[in-house]
Amino acid sequence: MKIKTRMIRKLSMLSAGLFMVLTSSAQNKGLEIANKAEVADNGWKSYSNTLTMTLTNRNGQQTTRQMHGYFMEVKGDGDKSMTIFDTPADVKGTASMTYTHKVGDDDQWLYLPSIKRVKRISSSNKSGPFMGSEFAFEDLSSQEVEKFTYKYVGEGKANGFDSYMVERYPVSKSSGYKRNVVWFNKANYRPEKIEFYDRKNSLLKTLTFSGYKQYLSKFWRAHKMEMVNHQNGKETLLQFSKMEFGIALTDDDFSQNALKRAR
Repeated sequence: MKIKTRMIRKLSMLSAGLFMVLTSSAQNKGLEIANKAEVADNGWKSYSNTLTMTLTNRNGQQTTRQMHGYFMEVKGDGDKSMTIFDTPADVKGTASMTYTHKVGDDDQWLYLPSIKRVKRISSSNKSGPFMGSEFAFEDLSSQEVEKFTYKYVGEGKANGFDSYMVERYPVSKSSGYKRNVVWFNKANYRPEKIEFYDRKNSLLKTLTFSGYKQYLSKFWRAHKMEMVNHQNGKETLLQFSKMEFGIALTDDDFSQNALKRAR
């Protein structure tokens, strides 16, 4: 009986050790893929775009908004971005600005022309919807590697492309997500699809990227991003155009005064 007990204990210890080794290997591979995706998209410096946002409710009714944006890479930290609403009239002049950080919560502001005031978005509100869309404020930040921990979970097809599947877990306690599952294209490491799971670990949303174009012979940009909310039946479609790289931007273009003046 004692021999059997010892054998069971040894097998249990071996199984636990094997599990830890496999888990560590999956974490390392997940992080490696995330790092390669970041390296593949480093060095773009600055760009601008125009976009159309189409909101669809669960009954199929649609609302369309026109916007344009500016983006600047920051050495040693996350990116800076600004998005300005052009139409319809009730949101014209509304502008959002984000400073993404590699460590700690991002800084985000929203300018509301109706009250001529800049509103800071607190970390506790970043899981809330951005201007009534299915994109949360935290979805607007650049996805810095340091924002997550990772686990490689396998391979699969996404948008018809062979992809690595990586789970990532937000480091920030204020995130509205427990985890994401990202499909990274095996050929170029661009994201093809992301599944977002809420704090209860239920599937909340799926973001699909399509219409990719390559700029400066290196940087891939999706011209279509579709976010589907599986829990409320709503969808948000972003369609991008007029992407221009290498535009002249400085830190002064991403100040609160610049946010108020944004047109």
